[in-house]
Amino acid sequence: MVHRGGYFDCIVIGAGHNGLITAAYLAKAGKKVAVLERRHVLGGCSTTEELWPGFKVSTASYVVSLLLPEIIRDLKLKQNGLKILPRDPASFTPTDDGRYLLLGHDVNSNAQQIAKFSQKDAEAYPKYNELLERIAAVVEPILMQTAPDPLPMPKDWRSIPLTKRLRDTSRLWNFYQTFGKLGGEIPETIELLSGAARPILERWFESEPLRATLATDAIIGAFASISAPGTAYVLLHHVMGEAGGKRGVWGFVEGGMGGIATALSKTCEELGVTIVREAPVEKILVGDRGAEGVQLVDGTSYEAKVVASSVDANLTFRKFLTPNQLPPEFLRAISNIDYASASAKINLALAEPPQFTAFPGEGISPLHHGTMHISPTMDYIERAYDDAKYGRPSQAPILEMTMPTSVDKTIAPDGKHILSIFVQYAPYKLRDANWDDIKESFADTCVAKIAEYAPNVPGAIMHRQVLSPLDLERTYGLTGGNIMQGAMNFNQLFAMRPVPGWADHRTPVRGLYLCGAASHPGGGVMGACGKNAAVEILRDF
Repeated sequence: MVHRGGYFDCIVIGAGHNGLITAAYLAKAGKKVAVLERRHVLGGCSTTEELWPGFKVSTASYVVSLLLPEIIRDLKLKQNGLKILPRDPASFTPTDDGRYLLLGHDVNSNAQQIAKFSQKDAEAYPKYNELLERIAAVVEPILMQTAPDPLPMPKDWRSIPLTKRLRDTSRLWNFYQTFGKLGGEIPETIELLSGAARPILERWFESEPLRATLATDAIIGAFASISAPGTAYVLLHHVMGEAGGKRGVWGFVEGGMGGIATALSKTCEELGVTIVREAPVEKILVGDRGAEGVQLVDGTSYEAKVVASSVDANLTFRKFLTPNQLPPEFLRAISNIDYASASAKINLALAEPPQFTAFPGEGISPLHHGTMHISPTMDYIERAYDDAKYGRPSQAPILEMTMPTSVDKTIAPDGKHILSIFVQYAPYKLRDANWDDIKESFADTCVAKIAEYAPNVPGAIMHRQVLSPLDLERTYGLTGGNIMQGAMNFNQLFAMRPVPGWADHRTPVRGLYLCGAASHPGGGVMGACGKNAAVEILRDF
């Protein structure tokens, strides 16, 4: 028996931050909107869950910088409780010889730290950051607009109206003019957008601790070597966004990353959005006019003029629709999207902070405020990738650790701490094992690696959660465990995301849109995907 869930102007599939942002902007424009979330908790990958009594853990995503200031302002997120706590220092990298590199936002302090390894690098580092900031200031506005569809795709693939062609032409001209502002830095910009991180960093710097600290930024969330084309693009991401107070400052969300979803849900509720939890979608309903609503696993159906999906393209088109509802060439392109992933997440509850032999002390130190890197050299990073390339978890993994309890006193009992560990490389596809069988032993390997630099950590562990790539897929609906809803390779960005010819959030099914990271500009807690999708949906209304 089919149960009626109601009629809406728009139904949004998934209550991740992008889905909630789309819903809020549509409701703000006067539309009647419902958001259907598969899980009991909102936020998608940006969630806070009380895994153990008193410990409120950001189970997946763990820091924020890219969230657009206009979204924070337009949707009154600060008024609804969003509080971002800046981190300074920003990074700590211990070395194998017992030294360390501690970087933050103070130019003089950074120079002193880097000069311990190279005076030349100390002088080059500000110039490197200034270059990235100049390029990011030009590229960021391009990324935060709806992508055009400039490629000469076959006319029978999609009928594009004249108004869209004119709009796309105008955007391309604006992009052309914007790029012109870079002048003589255009070659460096092109290399950063499409090249490999390693040769760029080797050209700029000579000291391994600095190179390796910056190199880890280039491969987080990617199944790629730092020598692979496309990895340099991620370096730009780390000087984008102003959610932390100024450009490139990454911060913790007070109360955990779920604080973003909490603020967004309050805004949605104020705007009259209906949010339904534990409402897994089984299929998107399609009729003669296009999308007509969705049906849940329990048989409940919701009718709507528009459906916006914030889940990935694989689930949207290959699970929620049938092959005969899509053009074969589109379905073929969707089937070829690269979801290669090699990320795992380990969350620890600690009785005391990690105490590094390179930086002896007691209690919370400045180093705990930022990201603690276990990746002392670029060759270390390459060797970690070599294991994964052959279907093995890295035996000496790259670990990025954050301790939000260093600045946020609301998420753990007094004196206790949360250590959030992002692990590379943990390949989704294993050659000779199954993740359900080996994930705990792999976590043991990671903890043992931490103990080489902070010996007190194994004895301080009170609780542990291990999320393998398979767990990320099952828990968060991420195909292949890919946290970006599709690899951020050059061929899957901008006008090619999710596939060429369909970069403007629309799909071959009339009234069906993509509003999550599967669309331009891709992964990261930035909200541009959701905001831009709402703009295009309202344009079609």
